[in-house]
Amino acid sequence: MRVEIWSDIACPWCYVGKARFEKALQTFPHRDAVEVVHRSFELDPNRAKDDIQPVIPMLTKKYGMSEAQAQAGEENLGTQAAAEGLAYRTKDRDHGSTFDMHRLLHLAKERGRQDELIQDLYKANFAEERSVFGDDERLVELAVGAGLDADETRKVLADPAAYADEVRADEREAAELGANGVPFFVLDRKYGVSGAQPAEVFAQALEQAWASHSPLKLIQPNAQGDSEACGPDGCAVPHQH
Repeated sequence: MRVEIWSDIACPWCYVGKARFEKALQTFPHRDAVEVVHRSFELDPNRAKDDIQPVIPMLTKKYGMSEAQAQAGEENLGTQAAAEGLAYRTKDRDHGSTFDMHRLLHLAKERGRQDELIQDLYKANFAEERSVFGDDERLVELAVGAGLDADETRKVLADPAAYADEVRADEREAAELGANGVPFFVLDRKYGVSGAQPAEVFAQALEQAWASHSPLKLIQPNAQGDSEACGPDGCAVPHQH
């Protein structure tokens, strides 16, 4: 069974939601049969790479709130993150374009290191002092820490077209699925869960998706189970009736 998660590194609820989903997945009896794939979604897709600003002023401008309100929101997020065992800096974080990070996540998917990279990117953005924006070598360090090759990572970062189509395809698909915000979880292309829901909600969704994911049951025409068919070893010889 596949679970696809549309998210953005700049989204604090994606950071919290991933932890809540993983808490549910850890207790899911069939967790070893669940494939998790992270999909791209930019909250600020038109932001230039060099357009970096502190989070609080960004929030006040974008949502028309006061600095006090913005800071209170960050404090609340810090509390929510702490409840999931996550570190969260409520002050002096930056906001910027996440396009390059999404491109690297597609590289990481091909190399089987996607979950490792997205977790390191979240931690770096929300918990560590050094900014992840506007510094390619910072992204290289994080990619190497997640198991990617440094030279290959630099090559992708140097080519704005590398994995750009994959990022845009993910974003188009999110729109087609009706996702206008993240995190957005799609289970087996049958069920959707929007937002950083409690672990209990994710647990219910996993159980429901698994129940409808039952293996194909073959209908045998006779007691012997014989049937005429073709396979890698050739075709069955028709029986004389």
